[in-house]
Amino acid sequence: MNTFGQIFRLTSFGESHGRGIGGIIDGCPAGLELSIPLIQYDLSRRKPGQSKITTQRQEPDQVEFLSGIFEGKTQGTPIAFAIWNKDQHSNDYNDLKDVFRPSHADFTYIQKYGTRDYRGAGRSSARETIARVVAGAIAKQILAKIGVTVQAFVSQVGEIKLEKAYTELDLSKTEENIVRCPDSETAEKMISRIEAAGIDHDTVGGVITGVVKGVPAGWGEPVFNKLHADLGFAMLGINAVKGFEYGSGFEGTKLSGSEHNDIFVQTGKGIRTKTNNSGGIQGGISNGEDIYFNVAFKPIATLLKEQKTIDINSNEISINPKGRHDPCVLPRAVPIVESMAALVLVNHYLLSKLNSI
Repeated sequence: MNTFGQIFRLTSFGESHGRGIGGIIDGCPAGLELSIPLIQYDLSRRKPGQSKITTQRQEPDQVEFLSGIFEGKTQGTPIAFAIWNKDQHSNDYNDLKDVFRPSHADFTYIQKYGTRDYRGAGRSSARETIARVVAGAIAKQILAKIGVTVQAFVSQVGEIKLEKAYTELDLSKTEENIVRCPDSETAEKMISRIEAAGIDHDTVGGVITGVVKGVPAGWGEPVFNKLHADLGFAMLGINAVKGFEYGSGFEGTKLSGSEHNDIFVQTGKGIRTKTNNSGGIQGGISNGEDIYFNVAFKPIATLLKEQKTIDINSNEISINPKGRHDPCVLPRAVPIVESMAALVLVNHYLLSKLNSI
């Protein structure tokens, strides 16, 4: 279960403290002129050590392509790539070798495999998402050719919530601050909240909102592989994600049907809807409106403070972990959310081309 996608498929490999992280992309169309700087840009948005509110692990996260690209163009053959780890402090985890850390995958990995890589959480580390960002950056370049854009931003940190809808925001301002919130006033409050968690050796969660523009009507499947179901599957596969909603989401449950229905109208641009409570998807298929969704992230499980737990021999113990960890995952998770959305969308784009033959 290390492969994602139906036509455009990513298989990822590697561990947080192994030699590196990488992947193989199969099914990428031939002839795409790839911008390596755009791929590197998304990796830089995800990498550690980029600001005062992220982990201070220093990794260049420079991608190296091993196959599938010649003279700057995809060849239709498997694209293999690797990002080499440079700054592991594996000794920070020696005291946790036989410990089940609260809310981590330590216990469940032992139950499933009988063994685990305790250095930086091994395969369950969020560092694995590097491979998704590389593949997602390529998928975004395919989508851009047909006018589809994918953008995400931080809309909530702890109790600090951005109260404006995405339609009221200038999303181009998302990268103007270190928390990646397009509203500067709310961003400052979010940064203060993350700094407070760090000072207390604690962590804080929140919400990332994704917005997809330019998807035509007709992408998605009517029963299995509904477009929104695939987006939910993709988002819930990201480390620390605890929830997904699209369109009106849970707030829509408070409305009556007559309030919630999106009325169709004829416009100069064809058939559109007056409102978009459906979030751009109806019956599992895109309807041509913006697709928007929210992804809920829990507070990161690694706390740099004492906690009670159990070791592998069922002894009750106390732990006080060391290492370099994010007090909040959200700023670095924005490109991951974008990448997973792009991987879903590029698959449905390619499937739509098959369905029209």
